[in-house]
Amino acid sequence: MHLLNADLHCHSTFSDGSLPPEELARRAHANGVQLWALTDHDEIAGQAPARAAAEALGLVYVTGVEISVTFIGETVHILGFDFDLENPALVQGLAALRAGRDQRARDMGESLARAGIPGAYEGACAYAGNPDLVSRTHFARFLVESGHCASVHEVFSRYLKEGKPGFVPHRWAGLGQALDWIHGAGGVAAIAHPARYRFTPTEELALFTEFASHSGQGVEVTCGAHFPDEVTRYATMAAEFGLLASRGSDFHAPEESRIALGELPDLPGKCTPLWSLWADRLQHLPPAEHTGAHAALPA
Repeated sequence: MHLLNADLHCHSTFSDGSLPPEELARRAHANGVQLWALTDHDEIAGQAPARAAAEALGLVYVTGVEISVTFIGETVHILGFDFDLENPALVQGLAALRAGRDQRARDMGESLARAGIPGAYEGACAYAGNPDLVSRTHFARFLVESGHCASVHEVFSRYLKEGKPGFVPHRWAGLGQALDWIHGAGGVAAIAHPARYRFTPTEELALFTEFASHSGQGVEVTCGAHFPDEVTRYATMAAEFGLLASRGSDFHAPEESRIALGELPDLPGKCTPLWSLWADRLQHLPPAEHTGAHAALPA
């Protein structure tokens, strides 16, 4: 089952992606994805169109979200899957996070204005499909298109990372709080792209330990942000902590993302896939047609 072409991490115009859910579903299907989830940041409004489009194309779909969490002063992302979209605690918790995002975006605009870039908040809003979710990515797109930087990478390096003129910290949900929302809605929780966090080995161990103590079930092992040595590292950590392994491209936009939907390497053979929890829904699927784009990594 670890060879299934699953992509359980991507973003639409409902958060900081550039494509609507329906187009993402078509791209996933065209690239051979068999199991799919849309995981917008702190937002589930795109779930209904994503599910409808996926099911019309024959994709197995599970609900998804990427929740922003503050842990030891760092922003960490927790993926939630297969939850009840109408659970009151989850819906209300995500709404509170989005409200905080709006003030943060306004503060970022003011900070950039002081650095000599006026109108950044309004410019970022023009790139946001969801006015409740104006993010650093939207600011980056504005700064590139307005000629202040040559690339999104340059924007983050010069303006949007900690210590730079446009960086504004924000306190998100607590780790336990986010997992309570997911589990209370009947869902499954996984740590997103763990290699991206600027943790020391001791701090990373603390993250995994606390996550497991709150009954977290999975970790993203193969993803668009991980290089082969990191895939191996987190496959080992998944085994050490008894976590299931997830796979997701973290696709945002064709011109920005390192990996297209469905074109990741497979999970290492020693991993137990997160989607083994949904084996009954996947029994009818034929084996994935493998190409060089998603050939299996060594076990």
